[in-house]
Amino acid sequence: MQQTLGEYLRHGQIPFLRLPLADFTRGDAVYDGASAVFIGVTYDGGTTYQPGARFAPYHVRRASASVELGRLSDEAPALKRALDGGNVPLPLLHAEGMRAAVEAEVTRIVSSGAAPFVVGGDHSVTLPVLRAVARKHGPIALVHVDAHSDMAEGSMLGEERHHGTTMRHALTEGLIARGQLHQIGIRHSGDPDLIREHASNEYRIDDVEDRGIAAILAEVRERVGQHPVYLTFDIDAVDPAFAPGTGTPVPGGLTSREALRLVRSLAGCRLVGMDVVEVLPSLDHAEVTSLLAAQLLLEAVALLP
Repeated sequence: MQQTLGEYLRHGQIPFLRLPLADFTRGDAVYDGASAVFIGVTYDGGTTYQPGARFAPYHVRRASASVELGRLSDEAPALKRALDGGNVPLPLLHAEGMRAAVEAEVTRIVSSGAAPFVVGGDHSVTLPVLRAVARKHGPIALVHVDAHSDMAEGSMLGEERHHGTTMRHALTEGLIARGQLHQIGIRHSGDPDLIREHASNEYRIDDVEDRGIAAILAEVRERVGQHPVYLTFDIDAVDPAFAPGTGTPVPGGLTSREALRLVRSLAGCRLVGMDVVEVLPSLDHAEVTSLLAAQLLLEAVALLP
């Protein structure tokens, strides 16, 4: 249950959406009974352009404190049992160590029956989240909202699993069910051979403009069917006019209204988790990017039963 403003001010902490903090004195039962657990991943070692996304969990938390539930107060039963699980303790300069720590934490969340809601960090943090989610639910349907396809080869940059390679690895590791990668808002297209091999679905930003979010998401919902759905939302999918705080901005993206409608349009899907990544606070203006990230998370958790 979201704390009242008075409760929030009294204790002085800044949890996501003014939610209760997880009680780690409960040990392995820390997340038992929760419907959703919000965690931060303060890692940007997979960034290939401008770093700084490691600070996003702190800024998104602070911005989220001002987000009111509004119409969702009665429509989001999962919020009554949601927790803030803090930030994952991880080695900031060791990619494999980060992946191990994130996978272990998300495994603990999903094993308790809760859905993980993750704030990165760069997009490389999504791979270990998907590993834990797929181990629990089997190969998933992945709705990937991004300006980039993230199907790059990693070897040229010295890190095989940097933030531009996540979808390639998720596909080749079998974390995504065949035909169930749905990429929306793409401006930098992916590997056509990989797309064909895995029957992936790409909705470029021109498709969004021509067809509209509602039509595209109706098609995605039909294709997803009963598959468990994970939503990964790279904030650079949104036009930098609406979300300037990101390290790899690409003009011509979604509006903030389209982004919110996209998430709402997943209603009826079997959502099993979400992340928002690539928020870069040092380039944000008036916290508009952090506020959007917080609102996207709220809209998604409202989709849980």
